[in-house]
Amino acid sequence: MRKKRVCILLCIIWAVSLVMGCEKQIGQKKAGSYEASRYPDFLTIDVYDEFSNYQGIQSGWFAKTVKDRFNMELNIIAPNVAGSGDTLYQTRAATGNLGDLVLVNTENGKLRELVQEGLIIDCKELIEGKDILKNHKSAIEKTNELVEMDGIYAFPNSISSQPATMPSENMEPTFGPYIRWDYYKETGYPEMNNLDEFLDVLERMQALAREDENTDDIYAISLFRDWDDNMMNNAKQIACMYGYDEQGFVLAKADGSDYQNMIDEDSYYIRALRFFNEANARGMVDPESESQNYDVWLQKYRDGKALYSPWPWVGQSTFHTGQNKAAGKGFKMAAVRDMQIFSFGCWPQGDSKGIIAIGSQAEDPGRLADFIDWLYSPEGMELNGQANGAAGPRGLTWEIGTDGNPSLTDFGRKALPNSQIQVPEKYGGGRWDAGVSALNFKPLLLSETDPNTGSFYDYRCWDSTIRDCDSVLDQDWQERMGADTAMEYLRENGMLLVAAGANFAMPAEDANITTARSRCKAVVLDYSWKMVFSPANEFDHLLTELADMLDGLGYRDVCRIDFENAKAQTQAREAIVREFKNE
Repeated sequence: MRKKRVCILLCIIWAVSLVMGCEKQIGQKKAGSYEASRYPDFLTIDVYDEFSNYQGIQSGWFAKTVKDRFNMELNIIAPNVAGSGDTLYQTRAATGNLGDLVLVNTENGKLRELVQEGLIIDCKELIEGKDILKNHKSAIEKTNELVEMDGIYAFPNSISSQPATMPSENMEPTFGPYIRWDYYKETGYPEMNNLDEFLDVLERMQALAREDENTDDIYAISLFRDWDDNMMNNAKQIACMYGYDEQGFVLAKADGSDYQNMIDEDSYYIRALRFFNEANARGMVDPESESQNYDVWLQKYRDGKALYSPWPWVGQSTFHTGQNKAAGKGFKMAAVRDMQIFSFGCWPQGDSKGIIAIGSQAEDPGRLADFIDWLYSPEGMELNGQANGAAGPRGLTWEIGTDGNPSLTDFGRKALPNSQIQVPEKYGGGRWDAGVSALNFKPLLLSETDPNTGSFYDYRCWDSTIRDCDSVLDQDWQERMGADTAMEYLRENGMLLVAAGANFAMPAEDANITTARSRCKAVVLDYSWKMVFSPANEFDHLLTELADMLDGLGYRDVCRIDFENAKAQTQAREAIVREFKNE
Protein backbone atom coordinates (compact mmCIF):
# COMPACT_ATOMS: atom_id res chain seq x y z
CA MET A 1 0.00 0.00 0.00
CA ARG A 2 2.83 2.38 0.81
CA LYS A 3 4.44 1.75 -2.59
CA LYS A 4 1.12 2.36 -4.29
CA ARG A 5 0.77 5.63 -2.37
CA VAL A 6 4.25 6.80 -3.39
CA CYS A 7 3.60 5.89 -7.03
CA ILE A 8 0.38 7.93 -6.97
CA LEU A 9 2.20 10.88 -5.37
CA LEU A 10 4.99 10.77 -7.93
CA CYS A 11 2.47 10.60 -10.76
CA ILE A 12 0.71 13.69 -9.41
CA ILE A 13 4.02 15.56 -9.13
CA TRP A 14 4.94 14.45 -12.65
CA ALA A 15 1.61 15.58 -14.06
CA VAL A 16 1.85 18.98 -12.38
CA SER A 17 5.41 19.53 -13.55
CA LEU A 18 4.50 18.48 -17.09
CA VAL A 19 1.57 20.92 -17.24
CA MET A 20 3.68 23.73 -15.78
CA GLY A 21 6.45 22.94 -18.23
CA CYS A 22 4.05 23.33 -21.14
CA GLU A 23 2.58 26.54 -19.74
CA LYS A 24 5.99 28.12 -19.17
CA GLN A 25 7.36 26.72 -22.45
CA ILE A 26 10.45 25.40 -20.72
CA GLY A 27 9.86 21.76 -21.52
CA GLN A 28 12.64 20.01 -23.41
CA LYS A 29 12.51 19.58 -27.15
CA LYS A 30 14.69 17.11 -28.95
CA ALA A 31 18.16 18.55 -29.51
CA GLY A 32 19.77 18.78 -32.90
CA SER A 33 21.70 15.74 -34.08
CA TYR A 34 25.38 16.00 -33.25
CA GLU A 35 27.82 13.55 -34.83
CA ALA A 36 31.62 13.49 -34.98
CA SER A 37 31.53 13.74 -38.77
CA ARG A 38 30.56 17.41 -38.37
CA TYR A 39 33.92 18.08 -36.69
CA PRO A 40 36.84 16.75 -38.77
CA ASP A 41 39.63 17.81 -36.37
CA PHE A 42 39.98 15.92 -33.09
CA LEU A 43 40.39 18.24 -30.09
CA THR A 44 41.38 17.90 -26.45
CA ILE A 45 39.22 20.33 -24.50
CA ASP A 46 40.57 21.80 -21.26
CA VAL A 47 37.66 21.99 -18.81
CA TYR A 48 38.24 24.23 -15.79
CA ASP A 49 35.66 22.75 -13.42
CA GLU A 50 35.17 23.93 -9.83
CA PHE A 51 32.52 21.26 -9.21
CA SER A 52 34.41 18.18 -10.36
CA ASN A 53 36.00 15.65 -8.01
CA TYR A 54 38.16 14.14 -10.76
CA GLN A 55 41.20 15.51 -12.57
CA GLY A 56 42.53 14.26 -15.88
CA ILE A 57 41.13 12.91 -19.15
CA GLN A 58 37.52 11.75 -18.98
CA SER A 59 37.44 8.03 -19.70
CA GLY A 60 35.00 5.21 -20.34
CA TRP A 61 31.45 5.24 -21.67
CA PHE A 62 30.82 8.99 -21.30
CA ALA A 63 34.14 9.74 -23.02
CA LYS A 64 33.08 7.50 -25.92
CA THR A 65 29.81 9.39 -26.25
CA VAL A 66 31.62 12.75 -26.33
CA LYS A 67 34.07 11.38 -28.93
CA ASP A 68 31.25 9.95 -31.06
CA ARG A 69 29.18 13.13 -30.90
CA PHE A 70 31.85 15.85 -31.02
CA ASN A 71 35.20 14.24 -31.94
CA MET A 72 36.82 15.57 -28.80
CA GLU A 73 37.96 14.51 -25.35
CA LEU A 74 37.60 16.32 -22.02
CA ASN A 75 40.66 17.15 -19.92
CA ILE A 76 39.25 18.03 -16.49
CA ILE A 77 41.14 20.62 -14.41
CA ALA A 78 39.62 20.45 -10.94
CA PRO A 79 40.55 22.77 -8.05
CA ASN A 80 38.82 20.32 -5.67
CA VAL A 81 41.43 17.72 -6.60
CA ALA A 82 44.41 20.00 -7.21
CA GLY A 83 43.94 21.41 -3.71
CA SER A 84 45.02 24.91 -4.71
CA GLY A 85 41.56 26.50 -4.92
CA ASP A 86 41.70 30.25 -5.49
CA THR A 87 45.40 30.08 -6.32
CA LEU A 88 44.77 27.81 -9.30
CA TYR A 89 42.01 30.12 -10.51
CA GLN A 90 44.17 33.23 -10.18
CA THR A 91 47.15 31.56 -11.83
CA ARG A 92 45.19 30.41 -14.85
CA ALA A 93 43.21 33.67 -15.07
CA ALA A 94 46.46 35.64 -15.13
CA THR A 95 47.45 33.84 -18.36
CA GLY A 96 44.17 34.88 -19.97
CA ASN A 97 43.22 31.22 -20.49
CA LEU A 98 41.13 29.70 -17.72
CA GLY A 99 40.00 26.82 -19.95
CA ASP A 100 38.13 26.02 -23.16
CA LEU A 101 35.07 25.23 -21.08
CA VAL A 102 34.61 27.01 -17.76
CA LEU A 103 32.40 25.71 -14.92
CA VAL A 104 32.55 27.95 -11.86
CA ASN A 105 30.78 29.17 -8.77
CA THR A 106 29.70 32.76 -9.47
CA GLU A 107 29.69 34.06 -5.88
CA ASN A 108 31.41 37.39 -5.15
CA GLY A 109 30.78 38.75 -8.62
CA LYS A 110 32.95 36.13 -10.33
CA LEU A 111 30.76 35.93 -13.44
CA ARG A 112 31.05 39.64 -14.09
CA GLU A 113 34.78 39.39 -13.41
CA LEU A 114 35.12 36.61 -16.00
CA VAL A 115 33.48 38.81 -18.62
CA GLN A 116 35.38 41.97 -17.71
CA GLU A 117 38.71 40.12 -17.76
CA GLY A 118 37.92 38.61 -21.16
CA LEU A 119 38.08 35.02 -19.89
CA ILE A 120 34.74 33.87 -21.35
CA ILE A 121 32.94 34.81 -24.56
CA ASP A 122 29.51 36.05 -25.60
CA CYS A 123 27.66 33.02 -26.99
CA LYS A 124 24.60 34.87 -28.26
CA GLU A 125 25.27 34.28 -31.93
CA LEU A 126 26.61 30.77 -31.33
CA ILE A 127 23.39 29.54 -29.71
CA GLU A 128 20.98 31.43 -31.93
CA GLY A 129 18.27 29.00 -33.03
CA LYS A 130 19.46 26.20 -30.74
CA ASP A 131 17.11 24.30 -28.47
CA ILE A 132 18.87 25.48 -25.32
CA LEU A 133 17.74 29.04 -26.05
CA LYS A 134 14.27 28.03 -27.22
CA ASN A 135 13.64 25.94 -24.12
CA HIS A 136 15.39 27.96 -21.42
CA LYS A 137 15.58 31.57 -22.61
CA SER A 138 14.12 33.08 -19.43
CA ALA A 139 16.53 31.29 -17.09
CA ILE A 140 19.52 32.08 -19.32
CA GLU A 141 18.62 35.76 -19.48
CA LYS A 142 18.14 35.91 -15.71
CA THR A 143 21.61 34.49 -15.09
CA ASN A 144 23.22 36.90 -17.54
CA GLU A 145 21.75 39.87 -15.68
CA LEU A 146 24.65 39.26 -13.26
CA VAL A 147 27.05 40.32 -16.03
CA GLU A 148 25.51 43.78 -16.49
CA MET A 149 26.53 43.72 -20.16
CA ASP A 150 24.62 42.78 -23.30
CA GLY A 151 25.11 39.22 -24.45
CA ILE A 152 24.84 35.61 -23.31
CA TYR A 153 27.97 34.55 -21.49
CA ALA A 154 26.85 31.79 -19.14
CA PHE A 155 24.25 29.08 -18.62
CA PRO A 156 22.80 28.21 -15.18
CA ASN A 157 22.32 24.81 -13.60
CA SER A 158 19.26 23.01 -12.19
CA ILE A 159 16.63 24.72 -14.36
CA SER A 160 13.14 23.52 -13.42
CA SER A 161 9.51 23.93 -14.49
CA GLN A 162 8.31 23.28 -10.93
CA PRO A 163 7.37 25.74 -8.14
CA ALA A 164 10.18 27.30 -6.13
CA THR A 165 8.67 25.95 -2.91
CA MET A 166 8.71 22.33 -4.09
CA PRO A 167 11.73 20.33 -2.84
CA SER A 168 14.21 19.74 -5.65
CA GLU A 169 15.09 16.34 -4.19
CA ASN A 170 13.07 13.31 -5.25
CA MET A 171 13.54 10.21 -3.09
CA GLU A 172 16.35 11.29 -0.76
CA PRO A 173 17.22 14.70 0.73
CA THR A 174 20.50 16.38 -0.14
CA PHE A 175 21.61 16.19 3.50
CA GLY A 176 20.84 13.88 6.40
CA PRO A 177 22.19 11.35 8.91
CA TYR A 178 22.84 8.33 6.69
CA ILE A 179 24.16 5.33 8.60
CA ARG A 180 24.85 1.65 8.13
CA TRP A 181 21.30 0.46 8.73
CA ASP A 182 22.30 -3.16 9.37
CA TYR A 183 24.37 -2.18 12.40
CA TYR A 184 21.67 0.23 13.59
CA LYS A 185 19.24 -2.69 13.41
CA GLU A 186 21.68 -4.84 15.36
CA THR A 187 21.70 -2.25 18.16
CA GLY A 188 17.90 -2.58 18.41
CA TYR A 189 16.82 0.54 16.50
CA PRO A 190 17.32 2.85 19.50
CA GLU A 191 15.45 6.16 19.44
CA MET A 192 17.69 9.21 19.01
CA ASN A 193 16.32 12.53 20.22
CA ASN A 194 19.38 14.70 19.57
CA LEU A 195 23.01 14.74 18.47
CA ASP A 196 24.25 13.41 21.81
CA GLU A 197 22.09 10.31 21.52
CA PHE A 198 23.03 9.97 17.85
CA LEU A 199 26.70 9.88 18.89
CA ASP A 200 25.99 7.22 21.51
CA VAL A 201 24.32 5.02 18.90
CA LEU A 202 27.19 5.48 16.43
CA GLU A 203 29.60 4.39 19.14
CA ARG A 204 27.62 1.17 19.71
CA MET A 205 27.47 0.58 15.95
CA GLN A 206 31.24 0.96 15.65
CA ALA A 207 31.82 -1.62 18.37
CA LEU A 208 29.48 -4.08 16.66
CA ALA A 209 31.06 -3.53 13.24
CA ARG A 210 34.57 -4.09 14.54
CA GLU A 211 33.47 -7.24 16.34
CA ASP A 212 31.61 -8.62 13.31
CA GLU A 213 34.46 -7.85 10.90
CA ASN A 214 37.21 -8.69 13.39
CA THR A 215 39.12 -5.49 12.65
CA ASP A 216 39.83 -2.18 14.38
CA ASP A 217 40.06 -0.01 11.26
CA ILE A 218 36.30 0.64 10.99
CA TYR A 219 35.26 4.11 12.18
CA ALA A 220 31.87 5.63 12.78
CA ILE A 221 33.03 8.89 11.21
CA SER A 222 35.51 9.67 8.44
CA LEU A 223 36.26 13.19 7.20
CA PHE A 224 38.16 14.88 4.36
CA ARG A 225 39.41 18.40 3.53
CA ASP A 226 38.88 18.74 -0.23
CA TRP A 227 35.60 20.66 -0.06
CA ASP A 228 36.53 23.07 2.75
CA ASP A 229 35.93 26.72 1.88
CA ASN A 230 34.53 29.35 4.26
CA MET A 231 34.26 26.64 6.87
CA MET A 232 35.03 22.97 7.41
CA ASN A 233 32.58 21.39 4.99
CA ASN A 234 31.98 18.19 6.96
CA ALA A 235 31.02 20.23 10.02
CA LYS A 236 28.64 22.44 8.04
CA GLN A 237 26.62 19.36 7.12
CA ILE A 238 25.44 19.06 10.72
CA ALA A 239 24.00 22.58 10.39
CA CYS A 240 22.17 21.42 7.25
CA MET A 241 20.55 18.69 9.37
CA TYR A 242 18.95 21.51 11.35
CA GLY A 243 17.73 23.69 8.49
CA TYR A 244 20.76 25.96 7.94
CA ASP A 245 23.12 26.50 5.03
CA GLU A 246 26.11 28.79 4.65
CA GLN A 247 26.30 32.30 3.27
CA GLY A 248 29.95 33.18 3.70
CA PHE A 249 30.67 32.94 7.44
CA VAL A 250 26.97 33.09 8.31
CA LEU A 251 24.57 30.18 8.73
CA ALA A 252 21.15 31.12 7.36
CA LYS A 253 18.00 29.15 8.13
CA ALA A 254 16.03 28.00 5.09
CA ASP A 255 12.91 29.98 6.02
CA GLY A 256 14.81 33.17 6.89
CA SER A 257 13.82 32.97 10.55
CA ASP A 258 17.37 32.89 11.94
CA TYR A 259 20.95 33.80 11.08
CA GLN A 260 24.03 32.65 13.01
CA ASN A 261 27.60 33.88 13.16
CA MET A 262 29.40 30.58 12.62
CA ILE A 263 31.87 31.11 15.50
CA ASP A 264 29.21 31.93 18.09
CA GLU A 265 29.41 29.36 20.87
CA ASP A 266 25.85 28.10 20.29
CA SER A 267 25.97 28.11 16.46
CA TYR A 268 25.37 24.81 14.74
CA TYR A 269 28.86 25.00 13.28
CA ILE A 270 30.47 25.06 16.73
CA ARG A 271 28.02 22.37 17.90
CA ALA A 272 29.20 20.25 14.99
CA LEU A 273 32.86 20.74 15.93
CA ARG A 274 32.02 19.71 19.51
CA PHE A 275 30.18 16.66 18.13
CA PHE A 276 33.27 15.58 16.17
CA ASN A 277 35.58 16.44 19.08
CA GLU A 278 33.61 14.20 21.42
CA ALA A 279 33.52 11.47 18.78
CA ASN A 280 37.29 11.69 18.42
CA ALA A 281 37.74 11.48 22.18
CA ARG A 282 35.81 8.20 22.05
CA GLY A 283 38.01 6.84 19.23
CA MET A 284 35.25 7.18 16.62
CA VAL A 285 36.90 9.49 14.04
CA ASP A 286 39.14 8.09 11.33
CA PRO A 287 42.69 9.29 12.24
CA GLU A 288 43.51 9.67 8.53
CA SER A 289 40.76 12.29 8.10
CA GLU A 290 43.12 15.27 8.05
CA SER A 291 45.39 13.86 5.35
CA GLN A 292 43.11 11.84 3.05
CA ASN A 293 41.55 13.22 -0.11
CA TYR A 294 38.05 12.70 -1.47
CA ASP A 295 38.90 9.56 -3.47
CA VAL A 296 40.51 7.80 -0.49
CA TRP A 297 37.60 8.84 1.72
CA LEU A 298 35.03 7.52 -0.77
CA GLN A 299 36.84 4.19 -1.08
CA LYS A 300 36.42 3.63 2.64
CA TYR A 301 32.65 3.56 2.22
CA ARG A 302 33.01 1.08 -0.62
CA ASP A 303 35.15 -1.10 1.67
CA GLY A 304 32.74 -0.82 4.61
CA LYS A 305 35.19 1.15 6.76
CA ALA A 306 32.91 4.12 7.59
CA LEU A 307 29.45 3.99 9.16
CA TYR A 308 28.03 7.52 8.87
CA SER A 309 27.71 9.95 5.98
CA PRO A 310 25.98 13.36 5.85
CA TRP A 311 24.85 12.68 2.25
CA PRO A 312 22.73 9.81 0.89
CA TRP A 313 24.71 9.18 -2.29
CA VAL A 314 28.01 8.30 -0.60
CA GLY A 315 27.25 4.88 0.81
CA GLN A 316 24.46 4.18 -1.65
CA SER A 317 26.67 4.73 -4.69
CA THR A 318 29.56 2.67 -3.34
CA PHE A 319 28.42 0.05 -0.83
CA HIS A 320 24.98 -0.80 -2.25
CA THR A 321 25.82 -3.83 -4.35
CA GLY A 322 22.99 -6.24 -5.00
CA GLN A 323 24.68 -8.75 -2.70
CA ASN A 324 24.95 -6.29 0.19
CA LYS A 325 21.35 -5.07 -0.12
CA ALA A 326 20.05 -8.63 -0.35
CA ALA A 327 21.88 -9.34 2.90
CA GLY A 328 20.25 -6.29 4.51
CA LYS A 329 23.50 -4.30 4.50
CA GLY A 330 23.63 -0.67 3.45
CA PHE A 331 23.12 3.01 4.21
CA LYS A 332 19.74 4.47 5.09
CA MET A 333 18.60 7.70 6.70
CA ALA A 334 18.14 7.48 10.46
CA ALA A 335 15.71 9.63 12.43
CA VAL A 336 17.23 12.10 14.90
CA ARG A 337 14.05 13.47 16.41
CA ASP A 338 15.03 17.15 16.63
CA MET A 339 16.39 17.41 13.06
CA GLN A 340 14.78 19.63 10.42
CA ILE A 341 16.69 18.95 7.24
CA PHE A 342 17.51 21.77 4.82
CA SER A 343 16.00 21.19 1.37
CA PHE A 344 16.72 23.19 -1.78
CA GLY A 345 13.55 24.29 -3.53
CA CYS A 346 13.26 24.03 -7.30
CA TRP A 347 14.75 26.82 -9.43
CA PRO A 348 12.21 28.08 -12.02
CA GLN A 349 14.82 30.60 -13.17
CA GLY A 350 17.75 28.22 -12.84
CA ASP A 351 20.50 28.37 -10.22
CA SER A 352 23.07 30.94 -11.31
CA LYS A 353 25.51 30.11 -8.49
CA GLY A 354 26.97 27.45 -10.75
CA ILE A 355 27.39 28.10 -14.48
CA ILE A 356 28.99 26.71 -17.62
CA ALA A 357 30.61 29.03 -20.19
CA ILE A 358 33.02 28.99 -23.15
CA GLY A 359 36.56 30.20 -22.58
CA SER A 360 37.90 33.07 -24.66
CA GLN A 361 40.87 31.05 -25.96
CA ALA A 362 38.80 28.07 -27.13
CA GLU A 363 39.98 26.81 -30.53
CA ASP A 364 36.48 25.86 -31.73
CA PRO A 365 33.83 27.80 -29.75
CA GLY A 366 31.10 26.70 -32.17
CA ARG A 367 31.70 23.07 -31.29
CA LEU A 368 31.59 23.88 -27.59
CA ALA A 369 28.31 25.76 -28.06
CA ASP A 370 26.95 22.60 -29.68
CA PHE A 371 28.25 20.57 -26.71
CA ILE A 372 26.52 22.86 -24.19
CA ASP A 373 23.31 22.68 -26.21
CA TRP A 374 23.60 18.87 -26.08
CA LEU A 375 24.17 18.85 -22.30
CA TYR A 376 20.75 20.49 -21.86
CA SER A 377 19.09 18.08 -24.31
CA PRO A 378 17.29 14.86 -23.32
CA GLU A 379 20.23 12.67 -24.33
CA GLY A 380 22.68 14.99 -22.60
CA MET A 381 20.61 14.83 -19.43
CA GLU A 382 20.41 11.04 -19.57
CA LEU A 383 24.16 10.62 -20.02
CA ASN A 384 25.88 13.55 -18.29
CA GLY A 385 23.15 13.55 -15.62
CA GLN A 386 23.92 9.95 -14.66
CA ALA A 387 26.36 11.32 -12.08
CA ASN A 388 23.35 12.71 -10.22
CA GLY A 389 20.74 10.01 -10.78
CA ALA A 390 19.85 9.81 -14.48
CA ALA A 391 19.85 6.36 -16.05
CA GLY A 392 22.75 6.56 -18.52
CA PRO A 393 22.97 5.04 -22.03
CA ARG A 394 19.75 3.70 -23.46
CA GLY A 395 20.14 0.08 -24.50
CA LEU A 396 22.86 -0.52 -21.91
CA THR A 397 21.40 0.50 -18.56
CA TRP A 398 17.75 1.02 -19.49
CA GLU A 399 15.14 0.38 -22.15
CA ILE A 400 11.51 1.09 -22.94
CA GLY A 401 9.40 -1.91 -21.92
CA THR A 402 6.42 -3.45 -23.66
CA ASP A 403 4.18 -1.23 -21.51
CA GLY A 404 5.82 1.85 -23.04
CA ASN A 405 7.53 2.84 -19.78
CA PRO A 406 11.27 2.97 -18.98
CA SER A 407 12.89 0.30 -16.85
CA LEU A 408 16.43 -0.73 -15.99
CA THR A 409 18.12 -3.59 -17.81
CA ASP A 410 19.85 -6.37 -15.90
CA PHE A 411 23.12 -4.54 -16.53
CA GLY A 412 21.61 -1.29 -15.25
CA ARG A 413 20.46 -2.92 -12.02
CA LYS A 414 24.00 -4.11 -11.41
CA ALA A 415 25.77 -0.94 -12.56
CA LEU A 416 23.69 1.87 -11.07
CA PRO A 417 24.36 4.11 -9.40
CA ASN A 418 28.14 3.75 -9.24
CA SER A 419 29.38 0.16 -9.29
CA GLN A 420 32.71 -1.12 -10.60
CA ILE A 421 31.15 -3.55 -13.06
CA GLN A 422 32.87 -3.80 -16.46
CA VAL A 423 31.22 -2.01 -19.40
CA PRO A 424 30.98 -3.77 -22.80
CA GLU A 425 33.58 -2.55 -25.29
CA LYS A 426 30.93 -1.28 -27.72
CA TYR A 427 29.97 1.29 -25.08
CA GLY A 428 33.53 2.29 -24.23
CA GLY A 429 34.76 -0.48 -21.93
CA GLY A 430 36.38 0.00 -18.54
CA ARG A 431 34.63 0.17 -15.18
CA TRP A 432 31.17 1.70 -15.04
CA ASP A 433 32.03 4.14 -12.25
CA ALA A 434 35.19 5.29 -14.04
CA GLY A 435 33.12 6.22 -17.08
CA VAL A 436 30.56 8.40 -15.27
CA SER A 437 30.67 12.06 -16.36
CA ALA A 438 33.21 13.94 -14.29
CA LEU A 439 31.67 17.37 -15.03
CA ASN A 440 29.41 17.18 -11.95
CA PHE A 441 27.15 19.80 -13.52
CA LYS A 442 23.36 19.41 -13.54
CA PRO A 443 21.78 21.49 -16.36
CA LEU A 444 18.19 20.62 -15.38
CA LEU A 445 16.70 19.14 -12.25
CA LEU A 446 16.33 15.39 -12.59
CA SER A 447 12.70 15.69 -11.51
CA GLU A 448 11.99 17.21 -14.92
CA THR A 449 10.25 15.09 -17.55
CA ASP A 450 12.36 13.31 -20.17
CA PRO A 451 10.47 13.53 -23.49
CA ASN A 452 12.24 10.34 -24.59
CA THR A 453 10.46 8.37 -21.86
CA GLY A 454 7.55 10.48 -20.60
CA SER A 455 8.91 9.97 -17.09
CA PHE A 456 11.46 11.60 -14.80
CA TYR A 457 15.12 11.80 -15.76
CA ASP A 458 15.81 10.32 -12.31
CA TYR A 459 15.50 6.56 -12.78
CA ARG A 460 14.97 6.12 -9.05
CA CYS A 461 11.52 7.70 -9.49
CA TRP A 462 10.39 5.41 -12.30
CA ASP A 463 7.41 3.20 -11.42
CA SER A 464 9.46 0.16 -12.43
CA THR A 465 12.30 1.11 -10.08
CA ILE A 466 9.95 1.76 -7.17
CA ARG A 467 8.37 -1.65 -7.69
CA ASP A 468 11.84 -3.21 -7.58
CA CYS A 469 12.73 -1.59 -4.22
CA ASP A 470 12.12 -4.85 -2.41
CA SER A 471 15.54 -5.87 -1.11
CA VAL A 472 15.89 -6.98 2.48
CA LEU A 473 17.49 -3.60 3.25
CA ASP A 474 14.70 -1.56 1.65
CA GLN A 475 11.92 -3.61 3.22
CA ASP A 476 13.39 -3.41 6.70
CA TRP A 477 13.84 0.37 6.50
CA GLN A 478 10.33 0.90 5.12
CA GLU A 479 8.69 -1.26 7.79
CA ARG A 480 10.62 0.43 10.58
CA MET A 481 10.08 4.00 9.35
CA GLY A 482 6.52 3.63 8.03
CA ALA A 483 7.43 5.26 4.71
CA ASP A 484 8.71 4.20 1.31
CA THR A 485 11.29 6.97 0.88
CA ALA A 486 13.30 9.30 3.05
CA MET A 487 11.58 12.37 1.57
CA GLU A 488 8.17 10.89 2.31
CA TYR A 489 9.22 10.24 5.92
CA LEU A 490 10.59 13.77 6.37
CA ARG A 491 7.48 15.43 4.91
CA GLU A 492 5.06 13.36 6.97
CA ASN A 493 6.99 14.00 10.19
CA GLY A 494 7.61 17.74 9.77
CA MET A 495 11.38 17.25 9.48
CA LEU A 496 11.94 19.10 6.19
CA LEU A 497 12.57 22.82 5.74
CA VAL A 498 12.49 24.04 2.12
CA ALA A 499 14.47 27.08 0.98
CA ALA A 500 12.62 28.49 -2.03
CA GLY A 501 14.65 28.19 -5.23
CA ALA A 502 15.64 31.79 -5.88
CA ASN A 503 18.29 32.71 -8.44
CA PHE A 504 20.66 34.48 -6.04
CA ALA A 505 24.45 34.77 -6.05
CA MET A 506 26.59 36.74 -3.62
CA PRO A 507 27.40 40.09 -5.28
CA ALA A 508 30.90 41.44 -5.78
CA GLU A 509 32.52 42.71 -2.61
CA ASP A 510 35.17 45.32 -1.87
CA ALA A 511 38.73 44.14 -2.45
CA ASN A 512 39.58 44.78 1.21
CA ILE A 513 36.73 42.48 2.26
CA THR A 514 37.93 39.79 -0.14
CA THR A 515 41.45 40.00 1.28
CA ALA A 516 40.14 39.84 4.85
CA ARG A 517 37.89 36.91 3.94
CA SER A 518 40.81 34.97 2.50
CA ARG A 519 42.86 35.47 5.67
CA CYS A 520 39.93 34.55 7.89
CA LYS A 521 39.20 31.39 5.91
CA ALA A 522 42.68 30.05 6.46
CA VAL A 523 42.45 30.64 10.22
CA VAL A 524 38.92 29.21 10.51
CA LEU A 525 39.90 26.01 8.74
CA ASP A 526 43.14 25.61 10.66
CA TYR A 527 41.41 26.00 14.01
CA SER A 528 38.37 23.93 13.03
CA TRP A 529 40.52 20.88 12.37
CA LYS A 530 42.52 21.54 15.54
CA MET A 531 39.30 21.72 17.55
CA VAL A 532 38.12 18.37 16.23
CA PHE A 533 41.32 16.56 17.13
CA SER A 534 42.30 18.45 20.29
CA PRO A 535 41.81 17.09 23.83
CA ALA A 536 38.30 17.98 25.04
CA ASN A 537 39.62 20.34 27.74
CA GLU A 538 41.36 22.48 25.08
CA PHE A 539 38.29 23.02 22.88
CA ASP A 540 36.96 26.17 24.56
CA HIS A 541 40.44 27.68 24.76
CA LEU A 542 40.93 27.15 21.02
CA LEU A 543 37.52 28.68 20.30
CA THR A 544 38.41 31.78 22.28
CA GLU A 545 41.79 31.96 20.56
CA LEU A 546 40.10 31.63 17.17
CA ALA A 547 37.68 34.47 17.91
CA ASP A 548 40.52 36.72 19.07
CA MET A 549 42.62 36.03 15.99
CA LEU A 550 39.70 36.63 13.63
CA ASP A 551 38.90 39.90 15.35
CA GLY A 552 42.31 41.17 14.32
CA LEU A 553 41.84 40.06 10.71
CA GLY A 554 38.71 42.02 9.91
CA TYR A 555 36.26 39.19 10.54
CA ARG A 556 33.56 41.51 11.91
CA ASP A 557 33.51 43.53 8.68
CA VAL A 558 33.32 40.37 6.58
CA CYS A 559 30.53 38.99 8.76
CA ARG A 560 28.55 42.21 8.40
CA ILE A 561 28.60 41.74 4.62
CA ASP A 562 27.63 38.08 4.97
CA PHE A 563 24.64 38.92 7.19
CA GLU A 564 23.51 41.47 4.59
CA ASN A 565 23.85 38.90 1.81
CA ALA A 566 22.02 36.24 3.82
CA LYS A 567 19.09 38.58 4.36
CA ALA A 568 19.13 39.59 0.68
CA GLN A 569 18.98 35.90 -0.21
CA THR A 570 15.90 35.50 1.99
CA GLN A 571 14.29 38.48 0.24
CA ALA A 572 15.04 36.88 -3.13
CA ARG A 573 13.39 33.67 -1.97
CA GLU A 574 10.32 35.55 -0.79
CA ALA A 575 10.18 37.43 -4.11
CA ILE A 576 10.33 34.29 -6.26
CA VAL A 577 7.48 32.77 -4.26
CA ARG A 578 5.36 35.89 -4.79
CA GLU A 579 6.24 36.10 -8.49
CA PHE A 580 5.25 32.57 -9.35
CA LYS A 581 2.24 32.58 -7.03
CA ASN A 582 0.83 35.52 -8.99
CA GLU A 583 1.31 33.94 -12.42
